[in-house]
Amino acid sequence: METANWRKKMIKALLLEDEPTIAHQISSFLKAKNISCEIVYDGEIFLKYSNSNSYDIYLLDINVPKINGLDICKIVRESNKETPILMLTALGEIEDKTIAFQLGADDYLVKPFLLEELVLRIDALIRRKQVPQFNATVLKIGDLSIDIDNKQVWRSKQEIKLTPKEFKLLTILANAHGRVLSKQQIAESLWDYHIESNENTIEVYINFLRNKIDKLYTDKLIHTKVGFGYYLKQE
Repeated sequence: METANWRKKMIKALLLEDEPTIAHQISSFLKAKNISCEIVYDGEIFLKYSNSNSYDIYLLDINVPKINGLDICKIVRESNKETPILMLTALGEIEDKTIAFQLGADDYLVKPFLLEELVLRIDALIRRKQVPQFNATVLKIGDLSIDIDNKQVWRSKQEIKLTPKEFKLLTILANAHGRVLSKQQIAESLWDYHIESNENTIEVYINFLRNKIDKLYTDKLIHTKVGFGYYLKQE
């Protein structure tokens, strides 16, 4: 796989991985793809590095010494909403993914994985951060308003707090103007590439949105067309 030609500069990654062999395999491969990768072996050192240096992306294993990757994700997101977080872990159950996404992770890659796939996911996260995703300033569906510029959402004049990934998913559905989107279509828009293993996470995010957007209201806006996908519409 050739290095992505859209990159303007070398990407700088910070990797939290306590297995030296795996860490150096990842770092060496990424360096060959024009992605510099600093390695730290425990959560405390990760926080020291992340607080004193600037990185384009964080790569987090979960089961690491001192402070685990999930706690690191939560700590980082309390002060940093922008830097993408990609979890790299052997924990592959949907419950594990749900927790990570709730804490603010942008993507989740289960070990063992192909290093080429890791590069694809890093490129997708960085590219999405650099390129504006939407054209409309405010989208409205019934009593739901989505302010694209300020990343704010209201329903019936009540502001609804969403994570960056939830916000993007909601906007993808809104921009479809009531059309049904398949899990594959949503996954490709949400992660900028097609990998089937990501599609089960769409159900997780749809449930997140329903709990925040529809749960307290009689009129539901997020709908399922069984066997086809999801759509956002006032009915």
